[in-house]
Amino acid sequence: MGRLSDCTAIVTGAAQGIGETYAKALAAEGANVSVCDLHMPEQVVAEIKAAGGKAIGQACDVTDPSALAGLVKKTVEFFGGVQVLVNNAALFGPLGLKPFDQISTLEFDRVMTVNVRGTFECIKAVLPVMTRQGYGKIINVASGTVFKGTPLMAHYVASKGAVIALTRALARELGDKGIRCNCLAPGLTMSDAVRNDDIWKAPVAANVASRCLKREQMPDDLIGALIFLAAADSDFVTGQTLVVDGGSAMH
Repeated sequence: MGRLSDCTAIVTGAAQGIGETYAKALAAEGANVSVCDLHMPEQVVAEIKAAGGKAIGQACDVTDPSALAGLVKKTVEFFGGVQVLVNNAALFGPLGLKPFDQISTLEFDRVMTVNVRGTFECIKAVLPVMTRQGYGKIINVASGTVFKGTPLMAHYVASKGAVIALTRALARELGDKGIRCNCLAPGLTMSDAVRNDDIWKAPVAANVASRCLKREQMPDDLIGALIFLAAADSDFVTGQTLVVDGGSAMH
């Protein structure tokens, strides 16, 4: 029996990368996992099932309320409820690094739409289910960049700052419903998008040098904090942001 054996978790942006790590970690702790991404996440679902876990998958745009309603409906039909929502879907890898005045209005708006409004829409979609249950865990994925003022990605940093602010506001609004809302804020992590793009070599080296624990951050480094925020261990924790970055940003 895992720590999440009575839970069902929705994980967005989980067809690959860090989201895939989140989904598999939740399943390994016994959770039923509903995996979504822009494209059908068949491989992740198959790997979770092959490892003895329970999972379903669905293609879903987190900025589309009707698609999210369908995702929640399907999850409830299969597993009976939704105890955990991990808002992982975000634009990051393709953005690159560029000065503030070279970020187009279109790109700025797209980042805010996916990273902030997508988080907002996902929470709205699961709210009726969690309210009926009188219990829920919302885990919004922010970023340690918010506390460092990281340059050359102002729109991304601004979007993750908005996610932290939204988390705090919703923690106060939803507490009386038994719903906890927290943030997980990773440092620069060696996802495939970072590992396979030379543009990140210098930022990774700078991040390692700034950490108390001087090594690269791997996706698995986030699992402990994720499970803590999802499990009953954190039932008296809400409105908080847990930074996991080896001690680069101290919050």
